[in-house]
Amino acid sequence: MNVISHLTQRLQHLPPPLTRDIGVERGLRVPMRDGAVLLADRWAPRTGRAGLPTALVRCPYGRTGTVAELAARPLAERGFQVLMQSTRGTFGSTGSFDPFRCEREDGLDTLDWLIEQPWFGESVILFGGSYLGYAQWAVADKVPPQVKAMIPGVSESALTLEFLRKDGFSLEVPFRWGVQVVGQERGFALARTLLGERKFRRALRTLPLDRADAVALGHRNDYLQNILAHDRDDPFWADADHRGRVTDITVPASLVGGWYDIFLPGQLRDFRVLQDAGRAPRLTVGPWPHSSPLASGGAAIREALEFGLAHAHGTEPPQGAPVRLFVMGEQRWRDFESWPPPGYEGRRFHLKSSGALATDPPGESDPDHFRYDPSDPTPAVGGVRMSFFEKEGSVDNTRLEARPDVLTYTTDVLDQDVEVIGEVTAEIWFRSSLRYADVFVRLCDVNEKGRSHNVCDGLISLTDADEITCATVTLWPTAHRFKRGHRIRIQVSSGAFPRYNRNPGTGESRGSAVTLRAADQQVFHSQDHPSAVILPVAG
Repeated sequence: MNVISHLTQRLQHLPPPLTRDIGVERGLRVPMRDGAVLLADRWAPRTGRAGLPTALVRCPYGRTGTVAELAARPLAERGFQVLMQSTRGTFGSTGSFDPFRCEREDGLDTLDWLIEQPWFGESVILFGGSYLGYAQWAVADKVPPQVKAMIPGVSESALTLEFLRKDGFSLEVPFRWGVQVVGQERGFALARTLLGERKFRRALRTLPLDRADAVALGHRNDYLQNILAHDRDDPFWADADHRGRVTDITVPASLVGGWYDIFLPGQLRDFRVLQDAGRAPRLTVGPWPHSSPLASGGAAIREALEFGLAHAHGTEPPQGAPVRLFVMGEQRWRDFESWPPPGYEGRRFHLKSSGALATDPPGESDPDHFRYDPSDPTPAVGGVRMSFFEKEGSVDNTRLEARPDVLTYTTDVLDQDVEVIGEVTAEIWFRSSLRYADVFVRLCDVNEKGRSHNVCDGLISLTDADEITCATVTLWPTAHRFKRGHRIRIQVSSGAFPRYNRNPGTGESRGSAVTLRAADQQVFHSQDHPSAVILPVAG
């Protein structure tokens, strides 16, 4: 185990441990108010454990293996005891695993039990990323006073609801997650997942989609059916949506995210709510995708040791700026006072004829055309993904931009750096031959060699696309410096499959659609229809 400890320290860039002699008390039984019993393991140093603060980690993915070695062990070696609990219906905990719906009551019951234990050291922090971070948001407004800090990583208070937008259904992430958790307790789960990738990809192309679970799993699955049947704003998801509770959170919070993380927009929303409510949250955002347990996970561990441990001991953490961002392109960490940081004003970069992009207004020009065929959908390349086989984050877009269903608009070579930090939007004047169509916009950095790498992107689904419409697309937030000698590029297309579900063009519901119709699309860039991307540029 010491080999794992040393390796984790190096890979997560952690300070030396206080001890590597850690014991694990397994299978603690934690009773819930409805009679369910959730199992937990307690990690602690074999000596000197008395009075240590507790880090509570509530997890649906098991209490051993990689999850425990990258979360529980590093904290237990550096000043905490750790209670790692399997959520309801997973890995020995009784009850049914009903994703997102039970974490509030179960989390509060767990805290009530924890503070009554004879080994409890008078203070607790909440810790973990992704679903483990969501479990923190679910309870944070109502925790007992013994909870001194929370460190949610790559997570947000409404978790999957961003994926279920009626005007932009993200297919890949919730479907992959739903398939993953179904088989995670069977033997050789990872190997089966890898071997089942071809079946998974075939399932994403299944029509109608409400049969895709049977293709991937061999049977119907309630969660996968629910994400197809219920949009984000459906009352069905009310118990899973904790956005309204964030303003009441008073526990000191340090949020860790990534520019290519699937939950970034919601995480920044939660940070702003805390910030606007007069709290003093901290924020760290690195150049990471969601699947980066060593990078974002290491940053979260370091926050637990600096921020969480200080609060657990009743002291203030070291002074520093509340917002720490990795500015891509510049490749450097920078400190700011808030999100979004002041001093960055929206500058319009207008789409123009012949594939130009410039800050001066467009003149008269004819629209550009492309054909979108959902039977050969524009693929998702890099960016915000959750895939075992394809690269996430910033990648070379050369092959994507060579496709006839992708338009590009590019500035002249920059004569000075252009720094973009904040929220990015685009206004694309658009018309389709069909009433139903999608508009996907991607911001890219083109280097001196002409290689285009994606910075951020977003999609919106239109319901009156057969009329000239201004499609307002919200891209992922970013912090990026376009260096002198580079160029800024915008891609416009009608999809990024399978990250987003392909638009069939018929208006049928996403679960029942069976017909795919190709569409002829137009992008306008004239005085009357000034398509543009709006970038928050340093003044």
